[in-house]
Amino acid sequence: QVQVVESGGGLVQAGGSLRLSCAASGNIFNINAMGWYRQGPGNQRELVASIPSPGSTNYADSVKGRFTISRDNAKNTVYLQMNSLKPEDTAVYYCNAQIRTTSLRYLDVWGQGTLVTVSS
Repeated sequence: QVQVVESGGGLVQAGGSLRLSCAASGNIFNINAMGWYRQGPGNQRELVASIPSPGSTNYADSVKGRFTISRDNAKNTVYLQMNSLKPEDTAVYYCNAQIRTTSLRYLDVWGQGTLVTVSS
C-alpha cells in the first residue's frame, strides 16, 4: 500500500506566497516522476509542474517564473513553492507520483488534494 499526502494549502492574498508539500509513504521501492496538478472551478485538471526525471522540470506556461518545484528524494517528498500568486491560481492542487512498490508493481498515485484560494 502506498499513498501521497499533500499539505500547505490555504487562503492567501494576491501577490502572496504558499509552499505545498507532498510526502509519499508505504511500500516504496523507488519513485520515478512526481508532479503537481490543479483543478480550478469549472476547469479540467491540468499539469502545473513536474519532475519527470532527475534534473529535469516542466512547468505550465501560466506559472513559469512564479512557481518552483523541487524534490527531496531522501524524504520521498516533492514541494511546490508558489510566489506572486494570482486569483486565477485558485484551485485544488493534487500531487501525483509514479511509484514502484517493493513488490515491483508500478502505480500512478494521486493525493486527495489541497485547496489554494487566492483573494484579490
